[in-house]
Amino acid sequence: MRVNRVSRARTRTALAALAVAGLTAGAAAGAGPATAQPKAAPAAAPDCSAAYRIEQKLSNGTTWRMCWRHEAMAGMILEDITYQPPGESKPIKVLNSSKLAQIHVPYDDGSEEYDDVTSYYFGDGLENLAAGECPGGTIRTVKVRAPESTDTRNVKGLCTTTRARGHAYRMLNQPMQGGQKLYQKQGKDLLVYAVNKVSWYEYITEWRFSDDGTIHLNVGATGSLAPQDYDAGDGRGWPIGKGPKARALSHSHNVFWKLDFGLDGSSKGRIEQYDSKVTPQAPGDRAPTNKTTATKITKETAGDAKNMRWWRVVSATGKNKDGHPRSYELVAGPNAKYSGRGFTKHDVYFTQYNKCEQYASNNKGNCPTGHPKSVDKWVNGQTLTNPSVWVNVGFHHIARDEDQQPMPVHWQGFSLAPRDVTAMNPLTPAELAGANGRLD
Repeated sequence: MRVNRVSRARTRTALAALAVAGLTAGAAAGAGPATAQPKAAPAAAPDCSAAYRIEQKLSNGTTWRMCWRHEAMAGMILEDITYQPPGESKPIKVLNSSKLAQIHVPYDDGSEEYDDVTSYYFGDGLENLAAGECPGGTIRTVKVRAPESTDTRNVKGLCTTTRARGHAYRMLNQPMQGGQKLYQKQGKDLLVYAVNKVSWYEYITEWRFSDDGTIHLNVGATGSLAPQDYDAGDGRGWPIGKGPKARALSHSHNVFWKLDFGLDGSSKGRIEQYDSKVTPQAPGDRAPTNKTTATKITKETAGDAKNMRWWRVVSATGKNKDGHPRSYELVAGPNAKYSGRGFTKHDVYFTQYNKCEQYASNNKGNCPTGHPKSVDKWVNGQTLTNPSVWVNVGFHHIARDEDQQPMPVHWQGFSLAPRDVTAMNPLTPAELAGANGRLD
């Protein structure tokens, strides 16, 4: 699905003039919230005023809190994210910041390559949401500042809602004496999402905050196949429509996220990598053996997902009620890694925090002259005391007949799973609260 970049370039050229003329028609055309009239947000305050605050207590008692803000380039950014499960007397800080750091789109025939976030002001494409797109929730009004302008327009563009996700757990308990008892709970998520249009693409940027402390970060691509793009005559495409001639050109979506952790209020977390190796069954053993080895990542590193490999970010200060350091584990999703560029060759990058390093490629973070422009060049052996985490998830899009019209959403993303954040399952029923650790 090639993007119509020529028309987009023309749109960008006209933005300043349109802003001066009062570009508000998009906001007026948008539908209202699903349950309440959206309120226009005042200018963002440093302390996260009520208009920029999200707080949701889910049905099982878990509360998520965070601040949101919008940038013309990055789009929606979530900050100061805290998690408070039942049984915790105060919120547990998880992330200082979470945002999209790039959407890199190279085409299979080498004819085009785009950085949709930094080259085309991704955030400026924020779309109005219809009420049906935010079922049971609230659509908030976002002030979108036009690029290179002080003018703003109101967009009903941020949805916050809740959604059931199915079983959180199920256990049939059969005591030594007495009858059986079934323990089961249906899980709930807080969803925060927005839609940004980049010519033919419409990207859904979504965060899911689960009642068990898990965070899911996803980007979904939908919209339309570009009608002028049925020209993959060299075999680098797929026939769409009647006959074999019209071939939609294949391409990749390489999506980057930037995460700055603040576990327990400290940015000085440490990174650990875990690898497990299975050894064939030896004589006398009942089965093959499996050994897990931990490696502390103390210097800037680029890493790749492998079978039985994972990473976690460990709190520098906080422990759970069992005395174990709190941490969050990176859980990889499906990934079609694109090896054509240095910054796309690895799945994760751990770099020392630098205020000017904001985007994984074609960085527009106001770095000094001569500073490298991509995340792979920032990995230079510096000691990690305040790590930034960059996650790269690729999707190779070979179009199909079912992609028209409109194109179904294809998702890519990953998760952050709590590891020892609480001493037990945060959704444990009260009658099982004593079943912590070894059961005698």
